[in-house]
This record gives sequence, C-alpha cells and structure tokens, in this order.
Amino acid sequence: MNVTLSDIWFVLFVVIIGGYLILDGFDMGVGILHIPFAHSDGERRVLLNSIGPVWDGNEVWLILGGGVLFAAFPLVYASLFSGFYVAMMLVLLVMILRTVAIEFRSKRQSPRWRTGWDVVFALSSAGLALLLGVAFGNVLKGVTLDADGNIRMSLIDLLGPIPLLVGVTTVAMFAMHGSIYLSMKTDEALNARIRVWLPRLMAAFFVLNTLLIAALVVFHPSITDRYAQNPWLVAFPAAALAAILGAWYLLRTGHQFWAFVASSAMLFLLLVSAAAGVFPNLLISTVDAANNLTIYNAASADGTLTVMLIIALIGMPFALLYTAGVYYFFRGKVVVEPTGY
Repeated sequence: MNVTLSDIWFVLFVVIIGGYLILDGFDMGVGILHIPFAHSDGERRVLLNSIGPVWDGNEVWLILGGGVLFAAFPLVYASLFSGFYVAMMLVLLVMILRTVAIEFRSKRQSPRWRTGWDVVFALSSAGLALLLGVAFGNVLKGVTLDADGNIRMSLIDLLGPIPLLVGVTTVAMFAMHGSIYLSMKTDEALNARIRVWLPRLMAAFFVLNTLLIAALVVFHPSITDRYAQNPWLVAFPAAALAAILGAWYLLRTGHQFWAFVASSAMLFLLLVSAAAGVFPNLLISTVDAANNLTIYNAASADGTLTVMLIIALIGMPFALLYTAGVYYFFRGKVVVEPTGY
C-alpha cells in the first residue's frame, strides 16, 4: 500500500480535530454544566476559573483545523463553508456570545448582570456543541453535493434525525468530559455534587451513543459496510468502548486524572472510528456517488502539501509544548483570586 501526501494530511487533519474535541470539548462541557452544577456566585466563578487560563488556547485547534482544510483540501472547504453558510454563521454567533459571556460576566457585582451572562454562557456552550454535532452528522450521512461541488440545503434540511441525534450525543459527550475535568479541579460541596452526577452523565452519553450507532447501521450502512470489508477497523470503536469503561472504573477508584485521560482517548477514538468509516471520502454526495469529494480528488497539489507538511513538522511541536506548558502551570485545584473571572 502506497501512502500518499493526501493520506498523511487526512491523518493530520483527524489528529488536529481530535485535539480540538478533547481540549475545547471539556471547556464546552464546563459551560453546559455551568447552571445546573454551580449553585452560587462563588461556585460559578470556580467553574469559570477552571477553564479561564486555557479556553481561548483550546479554540486555536479549531482554527488550525479550518486552516488545514482550506490549504490541503480546498474543494471540500469551498463546498462545506458555502453549503453550510447559515449554520456556520450560527456557530460564529454562539462562539462570540460564549467569549463575551466569559469576559463580561464578572465586570459588575450585580447579581442580575452575572446571572444573565451565566445563562448566555451555558446556552451558547450547549448551542455550540449541538451545532458542531449537527454539522458532523451531515458529513456522516451525506449531503446534496452536485457535480459542481455545490451543496443546496437549507438550515431546516440540515436538521435531519441523524444529524440532530449526533448533535444531542455531542452535548452529552462534552458534558460528561467536562464533568470529569471538573472532578479534578474542584473540591468540597461542588466536587461532591459533580461526583453524584458523573455516573448519570456517563450513562446518558452511553445510551445516546448506542442509539446513534444503531441508527447509522440501519439507515446509513455505507459506513458499516467499510467495517464489514475491513474487520480490523473494529479495533477503533472497541478501544473507544474500553476507554469509556476504563474512565468509569478510574473514577470509581478515585483516579480523576487518568479518568480524564481515558475520556480524552475515547473522544479521539470515536472520531477515528468515524473517519475510518467514511475514508477516503471527506464529503459524501447523496445525489451521485461520483460527486463524492475524497482526500484524493479534493486535495491540493503535491508541492503545496509538501510545503505544508514541512511547516507543520516545524510548528506543531511548539503548539504542543505551549499547550502542555499552560496545563502544567495551571494544574491542581482551582483557587479563585480577586482578579480572576
């Protein structure tokens, strides 16, 4: 089997998006849980400060993923961003609202002011997770991609049963991932409350994810057909299942950090499982399979991919070191300072 530059960039793209899901996933989860978990202004400040040093850095991975898609697979970028234009504008809106809520929330002492921004933060976090899940659900099931690379779907068309199920599952997944993160960063009554809810969130995600897999098998067998043709691919979803079960066991035994590592592995392995199911497609056409955009017919020239690869090999280690450094310096339980969020 010959490995091409397109194959390498597909793997790198999956790794980058996986990094985004893991890192921004837990701080979206903290936002989703902001209202139900935190019962006082002090507790809500603890949640905000648990992600305060890292949340904006986490979003860099989404920008990096968009940049890779633009440069490595420009035809997919053009079709996706034009066809999902309204949805993308909604994503930008909730991202802006989420950022504004974090930054503005503690600027005034007024309880009404702070509660209002808390609600905006929670709703925008849940909305962002839902919209990203819906977008990914449409990529999985296929879109009305014509021979010219145009997607003609309204916002209502994008909200089909499978995409909505992926969206709701994503909200549950990030809530679970965020709650595991918070179990490391909090203590006292807030930590006890989180520990009570953790098994319920894990169970909710497990049920929703099982329903999603069943729905894909029944209504979109093209993904499972690839698994039937390549049985070794089952190792990825099996490893994801082992990771979530491992996270549950580690939480039961009081190893919150390793439970978070296991949860992160589960998120990444689920993404790899989906990527393996659609490979080599990046956008599947429901109009005609000949219109599918793959990593081969939608890729940039080899010269472009080579230059990008050199830049990535130089730049990505710095990004990883910066990320690791931030998390190392801000490790441990949250201590809310007067100058904090």
